[in-house]
Order: sequence, then structure tokens, then C-alpha cells
Amino acid sequence: MVCDICHKNIATVHLTEIVHDKIAELHICQACAKSKTEEIKDQLNVSDFLVGLTGLDPLKEKEEIALKCSSCGLSYADFKKKGRLGCAYCYSAFRGVLLPLLKKIHGSTSHAGKIPYRKEKKITSSAKISELKERLQRAINLEEYEEAARLRDEIKQAEAKRAS
Repeated sequence: MVCDICHKNIATVHLTEIVHDKIAELHICQACAKSKTEEIKDQLNVSDFLVGLTGLDPLKEKEEIALKCSSCGLSYADFKKKGRLGCAYCYSAFRGVLLPLLKKIHGSTSHAGKIPYRKEKKITSSAKISELKERLQRAINLEEYEEAARLRDEIKQAEAKRAS
């Protein structure tokens, strides 16, 4: 594969950026990668660049190190070293740190995987009811009472349909 910048050398550095289901790829040679790195160094402080690139703030990391799972005793520092959580309760213990990380990696914090055929109707109706309840709460908070009444009725219908 040829370098996307100079179109002469073989690309040895491959960058892929995924933003909202759009994939952008850049394949560059070692020389172009080095020149781009030097341009970035001239423009920014390296630590500021890394904070912007990774979203990790060194001051926040001190707070995160103190996090610990009450069930298995795994600390956040151990999680960062191993890259694996210790138990199901770790998700709750590290929720504040995991959600932004998952959003950055996957683009979302909710899983939308396949559903077993026999459970599909029940799961999709439960998800629909949950989404309607969130919309109802937003409508109430915004004092949109007509919309709230319509959503309330829709929730009742969906719950009755699920029960039958």
C-alpha cells in the first residue's frame, strides 16, 4: 500500500478513525509520519495533545486510582494494568470511568446485539416501554403535559400488550 501523503513510499503507519459510523482511514509512510509528528510537537504541548487525543486528564487519574470494587477488591489501577474487570459488580464500581471510555471506543454506551428469537418480542417491548418512560419524564420536566398524557396512554397500551 502506498503512502496517502507522498504517494511514493510504502505505508507503514495505518490510522483508522470511526466517528458516528463513518470510517476514515489514513495510510502513511514512516517519513511522513515523522514529519507530521514534528508539526504537532511545534503546535502543541505534548501533554496537552495526549489529553486531547485520549481524553484522559492526569489530574483526574489520581481520583480514579482510589476507586475500588467492594465485591472483588479490584482497584482501578489494577483494571488499567490488566484491561479486565474482576466481577460483575466492577461495572457499577467503575461506572463513572467506564461510560466515557465505552462511548469513546464503541460510540455508544448501550449494547445493541442480537436477541434470541423466543425472547425478541419481550425484550423489544421492554426496551420500547423504557424509552417511552424516559420521553414521558422529559415531557413532564419540560411541562409539555399534552405530550406527557399521550405518552402515558402509549405506555399503558404497550404494557397491556406485553402482559397478554
